[in-house]
Amino acid sequence: MSKNSKAGKAAGVAGGAYSAARSNEYVQRLIDDEDLRDSLRDAYDAAQAAYGRVTGSRRGPVKAVASDKKAQKELRKAADALRDAAEQLRGEKKRKHRFGKLLVLGAVGAGVTLALSESARKTVMDTLFGAEEEFEYSSTTSGNSASSTAAQSTPAASTASKAADSNVKTAEADKAAGSDEPADPDKPAS
Repeated sequence: MSKNSKAGKAAGVAGGAYSAARSNEYVQRLIDDEDLRDSLRDAYDAAQAAYGRVTGSRRGPVKAVASDKKAQKELRKAADALRDAAEQLRGEKKRKHRFGKLLVLGAVGAGVTLALSESARKTVMDTLFGAEEEFEYSSTTSGNSASSTAAQSTPAASTASKAADSNVKTAEADKAAGSDEPADPDKPAS
């Protein structure tokens, strides 16, 4: 073969490699994405620093990695940078946990609403435990039903109610007897 045909063949292969590289999405991302290039550069620098510490050790690479904290730190830094570069190359975005934040914000908002709004509390209580039944009480005793119902609720009020009933009966007896003067409650009726 002649030199021209070898050069033409090499140029054709190089042109094919160039067009294949340009059409590859990973290579395109590497060309366009500066953050990806920075992550790869950081990973390379950290790996190079770790390699320098490990090979410069007199104890051997395994013992140097196991005992040298600075070498471990550099290796961890290189691994993190490579992971970031791989995520960027795949096009993965970092998770932002939007649903969790939204859930917490909703729970806090519901708590504040329940704390500040009586109608919201009543609605929630009615929904959870059923509507509150409203009762109408009526007295079974004669006379002033409101005062006798309230008076019977406590022992002291019950005693006062009995004394009032006694005074009413005494007054009715005086009217029936025709006396205008009120009768003495301590004095027995004659």
